[in-house]
Amino acid sequence: MPNQSTITLTIGKSFNVGPEKVFEAWVTPDLMKKWLFTTEPTNQVAKSDPHVGGQWEIVDHREGKDYRAIDKYLELQSPNRLVKTFKMPQFSDSEDTITVEIESTEEGAEMTFEQKIIVPHEKEWSKEDIEKACQEYHDQSKIGWNMMFDGLKQLVETGTIHYPS
Repeated sequence: MPNQSTITLTIGKSFNVGPEKVFEAWVTPDLMKKWLFTTEPTNQVAKSDPHVGGQWEIVDHREGKDYRAIDKYLELQSPNRLVKTFKMPQFSDSEDTITVEIESTEEGAEMTFEQKIIVPHEKEWSKEDIEKACQEYHDQSKIGWNMMFDGLKQLVETGTIHYPS
């Protein structure tokens, strides 16, 4: 097995609704399918069994391919904290860990998202190759999550998401 590095991605997002609505969108299949790793028009599967050890799954179908995100819940403290594992088996056996903290604010809620990302690398890679791969994983993951969190914000604040055509 190739060597690997672990990097941490942290993103904050403010919401004009209480923590309960934000937490619910992370664990309720009908809400997950609208924003988490997918959009409702391309979503094929959204499953969630929100208890410690329970499984979750999202399957997005785009351009003739299925993209499957799966794994299990490690910790659930509604409405303020959830920890879950995350992997996409079609790309890697790596299992990342996602922690979501949701705090009440005067305006609604502040979410702090943290992902421990496993970055695989080859034995012959130089230190620079590894640093470059880690930066690319970080930056691409940040772009993807920020897009999803924009959809999450629309969903919990307005009840719908406007998808680009």
